[in-house]
Amino acid sequence: MEAVVAAEELRKTYGETVALAGVSLSVGRGEVFGLIGPNGAGKTTLVRALTGTTTPDAGAARILGESPAAVDRDRLGVLPQSFAPPERLTARELLAYYAGLYEDARDPDDVLADVGLADADDTWYEKLSGGQRRRVCVGTALVNDPDVLFLDEPTTGIDPAGRRTVWRLIEDLADAGTTVFLTTHDMAEAERLADRVGLLADGDLVAVGAPAALVAEHGGASRLVVETAADPDELAALGHPVEPRNDGLVVREVEPAEIGRVVDALDDRGIEYTGLSWTEPDLEDVYLALAGETERLRTARATAPSAAAPADAAAGGERR
Repeated sequence: MEAVVAAEELRKTYGETVALAGVSLSVGRGEVFGLIGPNGAGKTTLVRALTGTTTPDAGAARILGESPAAVDRDRLGVLPQSFAPPERLTARELLAYYAGLYEDARDPDDVLADVGLADADDTWYEKLSGGQRRRVCVGTALVNDPDVLFLDEPTTGIDPAGRRTVWRLIEDLADAGTTVFLTTHDMAEAERLADRVGLLADGDLVAVGAPAALVAEHGGASRLVVETAADPDELAALGHPVEPRNDGLVVREVEPAEIGRVVDALDDRGIEYTGLSWTEPDLEDVYLALAGETERLRTARATAPSAAAPADAAAGGERR
């Protein structure tokens, strides 16, 4: 697979904060790559390094075989996380303005239709709802019909119907050969759209793979949630791991055929419950598992005594 977007050992620090700790990745033509991770993990810094708006301290980025600074801007579309266009322009005027920045742009009315705002074309930006504004912003990144599209949290604030419109648009673009680099906190969005997902945590790309593969490897087992005030020990005899949570108990490693046995155990023990729900692991479970483990390791490193401490103590010295 020829890399349309590539990063090799990208590093970036801000003072003592490590934003990128040597990130390498590649994205092919027509692929949707989803980047997920906690706030402060370095996602926006990575997008900026890939698009040339931030210069990394080390490493290299390439888009369409060139450095980000050299790539033809007509072939690149970027939607930043924070974007505030002039508010006293209509939706059509905004897209017409951005279309005027390119040699061969799309018709603004066609782009408005693509993002589901054909009926709001003459509405001032400041009069649009938050979700409509975000869809206009998505449109500004599409008006030049880019070969490579970077979308940083594209559906933030968009209602469910509008979100589905944007999702279908991204899928159609990828089917037509556009490479999409998507950052999101919406695990359902990443699971639906992304061919591959990368989890960035504490500046490191800790896992990359197809959503289904990541879920199989890191998502854990299926689980049955029992809404009850009972103690986990009351179900210990089931032979399944049982954990407490705010609204009840989680019985793990339960297959659908075993739910009846759990219900019988609840009844036999006189345990009252108000609801049962069985779920398979998903990308959110992967996110919580891997991001949580990275945070645990980071905390352990930060609180661990240095290797020199025992020697200092043995010599009667005092660490300062």
